Amino acid sequence: MEAALGTERAALKDTGGIVDGSVAVGVKPSTPRSPADVRPERIRSREVDAFPPPTGREEEWRFTPLAQVRLLLDGAPSDARLDVDSDLPDGVELLTVGADDPVRADLPLPVDRLAALALERSGGALVVRVPKGAEPTDPVVLRLTGTGGDDVVWGHLVLDVAEQARVTVVLEYSGSARHAGVVSALVGDGASLDLVLVHGWDDDALHGAHVASRLGRDARLRSTSVTFGGRLVRVNETVDYTASGGDAELRGVALATDDQHLEHRLLVDHTVPHCRSRVTYKNALQGDRAHTVWVGDVVIRAGASGTDTYELNRNLLLTPEARADSVPNLEIETGEITGAGHASATGRFDDEQLFYLQSRGISPRVARRMVVRGFFAEVVEQIGVPELQDRLMAQVETELARTLQADQQAQA
Repeated sequence: MEAALGTERAALKDTGGIVDGSVAVGVKPSTPRSPADVRPERIRSREVDAFPPPTGREEEWRFTPLAQVRLLLDGAPSDARLDVDSDLPDGVELLTVGADDPVRADLPLPVDRLAALALERSGGALVVRVPKGAEPTDPVVLRLTGTGGDDVVWGHLVLDVAEQARVTVVLEYSGSARHAGVVSALVGDGASLDLVLVHGWDDDALHGAHVASRLGRDARLRSTSVTFGGRLVRVNETVDYTASGGDAELRGVALATDDQHLEHRLLVDHTVPHCRSRVTYKNALQGDRAHTVWVGDVVIRAGASGTDTYELNRNLLLTPEARADSVPNLEIETGEITGAGHASATGRFDDEQLFYLQSRGISPRVARRMVVRGFFAEVVEQIGVPELQDRLMAQVETELARTLQADQQAQA
């Protein structure tokens, strides 16, 4: 695997898209920023009307193909639901609650119109409840499958991890659907949640989601997003801290092929002292009109002294027609921090590296697969569920083989 990782590093040939910045420890912001340099305060509300219908000119929507996402935004209330199949360790509950249930009363707030619509129209929530001090050895697995149709599936899932509990939760999305949903992850004091989201939708699926996590004192979150399927996948992931000692790591991998739009937006909001966050997202793109978007927003508020944060995005272009947009944002309102920084790079598969591998008897097809495997391995191998890790890497191989075969047929 180290050889594969080395191959990936050598293959990322800079194309001028590198942005790398950091803030030194103890260095206060210099002169006050002008109004033009300050991003407007983000709206967070359960009220749909707090978010005007997007036009495509807004920062939050400028990369998104609105013709597709409007099929979700303009969708009517419906009774359509995803099919749910579950594996539950002993002691973990799965239950359905109504719209007025107290568990839905105090949740992280939506960040856009689609999430607010999903909360309003879901009609209730599916709740995974992990009791205080529980430490199941097996993961909680929910398989959420779309069954087709033009109705929008509005959904809400609550992960309620009580204090001092430790659990791994895997959410696997598949099938065909127009799905708009919210995942609310509540991680209690001293608790630990390893959350894995696998977006393995069919090619025609549309998926818009807000994954909203709230961490208690000394709580730990490890969230991994894996996106291979779907015509359009747009995920907002947010992290809020309620007390000191919170620790969040957000990771993701995405493989975009022909006509896919895969968009991941992150907001880590440091409002309290002495919390930590790390973000690592990697995208590989192959084929005509393959498009990924990564926007990483980290905000360090004035009262969040001692914050330690870093975010990283890497994009590997396997074909010249593919497009990757990468926007890291770091906003700091105090200089009393442990450290903060970000880095972003977009590169293409290096022809010289391909020649090097071929000269050692490796075919171009195998060489590309080696590079992508190494590129993704750093993230996938941290999931901590070996069977799932192996299955995801096998799926990478399948997707690459499928698109390479299609390219060869098109050129024949």
